[in-house]
Amino acid sequence: MYNVYGAFPLPYWVNSQMYPPLSMYNLYRMYPYGNWINPPPYNSNPSKGFIRLKDYGPNPFVVNIEEATIQNNNFRTALWTGKHLQVTLMSIEPGEDIGLEIHPTVDQFIRIEEGEGLVRMGDRKDRLDFKKRVSDDFAIMIPAGKWHNIINTGKKPLKLYSIYAPPEHPRGTVHETKAIAEAAEQKHHH
Repeated sequence: MYNVYGAFPLPYWVNSQMYPPLSMYNLYRMYPYGNWINPPPYNSNPSKGFIRLKDYGPNPFVVNIEEATIQNNNFRTALWTGKHLQVTLMSIEPGEDIGLEIHPTVDQFIRIEEGEGLVRMGDRKDRLDFKKRVSDDFAIMIPAGKWHNIINTGKKPLKLYSIYAPPEHPRGTVHETKAIAEAAEQKHHH
């Protein structure tokens, strides 16, 4: 008789009544981390793959955008920057916001992958009369020249990705926190 992995013969006494059958141990349930106490720290969900988050543009690139967005823990990470388009990942902490901003010549698309928030938009900085609650799977279209902000109203980070056309941030942008992002934007006069 062999064990479930078929590697070593089991002793003759395994089949006696004083030992439970191997099926009770359900060794297959532990796959793929059968002998590990904890899975690797970089991937807490074994069904999802680890994605190295960096700017892959302008080369051809394919990614599971939901997994990449949820994996991102930086305030902003440029994932792909091309000549006419840019994809950035964002993680907004509870109670924080993206920051009130306007892109005079850039249309923007945002999709929420995880969390809850409030979108505010308007024609003037002091009059954001458009308000909408958003959560997982919501898409937000922001026309060029529209003031806007997204506030995390939930209890966990708001995970989203943003598409700018044309690109808004320098290629390879990574801002670990909102404070770093604001300092970088002041430096580039955004």
